[in-house]
Amino acid sequence: MRYQLAPQRKKNSKPSPKWYGPLMLGIMLVGVALIVWNYTRDQEASNPVLLSGLGLIGVGFFGVTFWK
Repeated sequence: MRYQLAPQRKKNSKPSPKWYGPLMLGIMLVGVALIVWNYTRDQEASNPVLLSGLGLIGVGFFGVTFWK
């Protein structure tokens, strides 16, 4: 017997609000700005600032996966 595909479900999900995409992009840009600021300031680069920037980028990417 050949492989059978699962029956397709109806999509009952609503599209995302218009502000959702720009919000996720803004969160990622703030994360990038934090990382750039961390390495361009006169002091030595600090790990908490780097990790918070990477965390914001990660939150933005995670949020984009739910964007419809």
